[in-house]
Amino acid sequence: MYGTMKAQLQGSLDDIRAAGLFKNERRLASAQSSHIRTGGAEVLNFCANNYLGLANHPDIVAAAQTAMDDWGFGLASVRFICGTQELHIALEARVSEFLGTEDTILFSSCFDANGGVFETLFTAEDAIISDELNHASIIDGIRLCKASRYRYKNRDMADLEAQLIAAKDARQRLIVTDGVFSMDGYLAPLQEICDLADKYGALVMVDDSHAVGFIGEHGRGTPELAGVERRVDFTTGTFGKALGGASGGYVSGHKEIIDLLRQRARPYLFSNTVAPAVVAGTLKALDLVDAGGELRARLGENAALFRRRMSEEGFDLLEGEHPIIPVMFGDAALAARVADRMLVEGVYVTAFSYPVVPHGKARIRVQLSAAHTPDDVEACVRAFVASRETA
Repeated sequence: MYGTMKAQLQGSLDDIRAAGLFKNERRLASAQSSHIRTGGAEVLNFCANNYLGLANHPDIVAAAQTAMDDWGFGLASVRFICGTQELHIALEARVSEFLGTEDTILFSSCFDANGGVFETLFTAEDAIISDELNHASIIDGIRLCKASRYRYKNRDMADLEAQLIAAKDARQRLIVTDGVFSMDGYLAPLQEICDLADKYGALVMVDDSHAVGFIGEHGRGTPELAGVERRVDFTTGTFGKALGGASGGYVSGHKEIIDLLRQRARPYLFSNTVAPAVVAGTLKALDLVDAGGELRARLGENAALFRRRMSEEGFDLLEGEHPIIPVMFGDAALAARVADRMLVEGVYVTAFSYPVVPHGKARIRVQLSAAHTPDDVEACVRAFVASRETA
């Protein structure tokens, strides 16, 4: 029987290749860092979410190693059976303290966190109003619930207000947005979103995966930067980017929300607990973030330097204030050739094209890290210049 399915699957794979969309995973022969080994050579890495450079920080590695000695490799169970250790309680309390929320619940990933919130909290009587460029995990999570679904144009407050009016008969209305839209590096206008939520009696949810740890004065994310921390009802986020780069996610907000998720969120109830080493490493990462003003400043300086130098060299950049900096090429084949050539020049970046981004908006998404030096940034710019000339 598999013969017919094999042919069907191979046809789909051939179509993906023919469209130039086949994803090849590059093998790394080193720890995640600003300098990595791949393909037998050391290259500069400008495509990781390692914003604060903590993915291989010695204090985090040591905390994880100690946790394995003290707490073991894994829990072999879900939380409510026999999978909760004191470490997990400590991390939930630590995240709540850091974000200034009432309570927090851990998930195995932020994808799972977003997959669990909507079905648990909202029914057919409710309405979810989602930014059109929200992360795939939000889109999939919304699909799992029976609430009415509305979309508004990216960061378009007039359209958001129109959708709030269209959903006026719902019992509860939830506005959900990414804090940072990862393909563009744009920040959500959270102050305006919260103003509309207040006007129409709606709730607000923010996925802050690309912000928590380094955006805002204390690194508490886009709600802190926008001055709306007390006006956002709950946030989701990951430990897999700025907070050590491992795995795990969370939902943090009002206590009643967290209590109900603990009782009914399926990804929480039916997934193994976050591994002790990851929990301990994340606790240490939060300590480093608390003392991380220097790291955040260095990250900002690196991003500003890259923007200035690339603009001087005549490249087309999307405007923004985030260390995600898209270098625009428009043509998908050109972007792919430039990215391939840059690896030859010793810089690892990734090209993105349709359907990940709109037609004609192909780009190379550069991601800066506090682990990069000014010399690293200059080397990346030189590689772009050389690759543009030879691609």
